[in-house]
Parts: sequence; C-alpha cells; structure tokens
Amino acid sequence: FPCTFCTPFQLKTSPINRRYSPSIRPQATSSEFRIPVEISSPADRGSLAVPTHKVTVHDRQRGVVHEFEVPEDQYILHSAESQNITLPFACRHGCCTSCAVRVKSGELMQPQALGISAELKSQGYALLCVGFPTSDLEVETQDEDEVYWLQFGRYFARGPIERDDYALELAMGDE
Repeated sequence: FPCTFCTPFQLKTSPINRRYSPSIRPQATSSEFRIPVEISSPADRGSLAVPTHKVTVHDRQRGVVHEFEVPEDQYILHSAESQNITLPFACRHGCCTSCAVRVKSGELMQPQALGISAELKSQGYALLCVGFPTSDLEVETQDEDEVYWLQFGRYFARGPIERDDYALELAMGDE
C-alpha cells in the first residue's frame, strides 16, 4: 500500500521512442509525477501580487488625457503601449528627453534616467520610458526642446537652437 503522502500523485507512462533509444526494451517505462495545481487570480495571491497604480498623463501636444493602470515593476511607457496608448518617445533607454514629463502629483522611481540631470529630477521632471510608478501618478508631457534647453542650455552660449525645417526635410528624404 502506498503511504498517504504518495496517494495524491499519479504515475503516467510515456511511450518509448525506438529511433533514439534502440537499446531500451519495449517493456521499459518512465514515470512522471502529476501534482494537481490550483490556478488563482492576481487578487488571490496576496503578497505575491505586484501593486498597480493609476497613471494619468496629460499629453499637451495632442490635447488628450490618458488614464491607465501600471504595475510597480513595469515601465510606464511599456505599460501604456501594451494598453494601446500612444505617448511620445524616441530612445526607450532614458538617454533623451522625448518622453519627458513634469510630475504634478505622485511619485515614481527612475534610476536609469540619464537624459535628465539630478537638478531637473528634483524639479519634478521624469522620463516615462524608464520610470516605474510607486504611487498613483499624474504627469504632464513637456516639449522635448524645452527640457533639452533646461538640461543643456547653460552650456551653449548662443541660446536655443532654431530648427531648420528645410534641412530636416532634406535629411528625412535621404533615408
């Protein structure tokens, strides 16, 4: 008689593949334990569930407000994209200012945000591509050139760089 510990397990026989194991006799079998598994929803998992936060993005360029849920362990930009929400971005590595926002309320963690200085971070600027929410969050998109100027403007004595749309059009045509 099997012990009470082993009774929930069921043995399963597997067919032998003679092509890859010709030395094995046909009566040989292998066994595999089958353990019943209960599937649970994230709400049932208690402390194993990752907290999610409501993120509100005021997109100034498009005049739209987006509200969506983001788990604490996912980048805000990636979560938005997985929910079919289009937000500004370029590099996805935290090195530029395309996805820069100004935090209106809430907190986020952005250890890989190399595109903005500690000074700008302390003023409430953040990058969505490398930002993780740590609370409910409300942010407003910023003009990339404006943030770039705040970041690097003091290093350029001539002032902000004016865009040459004709040169940009020519460059885009070459690609």
